[in-house]
Amino acid sequence: MDANATTPVLPEVLEAMSPYYLERFGNASSIHHYGQHARAAVERAREQVAALLGCRAAEVVFTSGGTEADNLAIFGLAQQGDHIITSRIEHHAILNSCKRVEDRGCEVTYLRVDSEGRIDPDELRRELRPTTKLISVMMANNETGALQPVEEIGGIATGAGAYFHTDAVQAAGKVPIDVGKIGCDMLSISGHKMHAPQGTGALYVRRGTLLEAMFYGGNHERARRAGTENLPGIVGLGKAAEIALSSFQNGGVAKLAAMRDRLQTALLENMDAAGVNSGQSPRVPNTANLYFDCIEGEAMVIALDLKGLAVSTGAACSSGAIEPSHVLTAMGLSPDRARASIRFSLAKHNSEADVDYAIRIVPETVARLRELSPVYKPGAISANRRNS
Repeated sequence: MDANATTPVLPEVLEAMSPYYLERFGNASSIHHYGQHARAAVERAREQVAALLGCRAAEVVFTSGGTEADNLAIFGLAQQGDHIITSRIEHHAILNSCKRVEDRGCEVTYLRVDSEGRIDPDELRRELRPTTKLISVMMANNETGALQPVEEIGGIATGAGAYFHTDAVQAAGKVPIDVGKIGCDMLSISGHKMHAPQGTGALYVRRGTLLEAMFYGGNHERARRAGTENLPGIVGLGKAAEIALSSFQNGGVAKLAAMRDRLQTALLENMDAAGVNSGQSPRVPNTANLYFDCIEGEAMVIALDLKGLAVSTGAACSSGAIEPSHVLTAMGLSPDRARASIRFSLAKHNSEADVDYAIRIVPETVARLRELSPVYKPGAISANRRNS
């Protein structure tokens, strides 16, 4: 139950990729028939990703993942003297990129979030400047699943004459995406969050948006991303995008939401001093971030792992960090509560039996860890704070 860290490649995706490792291994830039078969596969995948995002195929730039897509969006636009607006709860692919462009002479404003993890659009409006070049606010948070009001942000950016980028890595395949409705100029996705292979991703770039390339070499991806295309990975990403789009019609996404809600409700009914982070916010359907006061989250992750249940305390790229989650503390959680928070994130392979198992062992594990806590007193925290 740690799908927000990564997901397994679906059998259908692996089947689609397999020929491009063996029989159809051509370089998509070659003019012979091996190359032309490869080019056709890349362009077919580009159309599949475009269908998921609601954009033109020519506006899809394939990358090595969400981090590269985010970096291309930031470094491709930011110039010395520009002003950038982002939020305090972004993925480190955005936050660390913004720190770097600050070193290069850009100014960056980091928006606050409320207790549900959402920005205030009015604060965004107040922070606009004549030099504001780019607004980058994620669509769905990787730790809590909370969704930002991206359509409103897109309207604000358009009115201000600024570019708008949204990191949709945790949203793609979980909620419908239409870049036209959002009004964004760029949008990032990552393959391994949606059952494609690791090391694949894409950046939507609205037609007419001029980005400076980060890599220099050939004219791949219309000179926006040099380097021979990862042919099998791109094919896998395209197939995964096609499957993700169909899941909105075949009930797959609704099934995830029902399992998430059943898990969340059952766990809270069986424990005191527990609640949902961003529980009152619109969220992606697979994610529940729960706090269990008076435990250490890392200890709980290890204890559950020994029982065969994989969960996390937050972003996989920050595992081992001493500091509590920057997302949860930005929402106003105390360091202790932030450290006592656990993320459950489901994927297509999870079953009702998995949920039953988690409902059984999580309360047992929390109870055992609390017995070791010198500060926990049963019933000391009122049940009416469970959803705070």
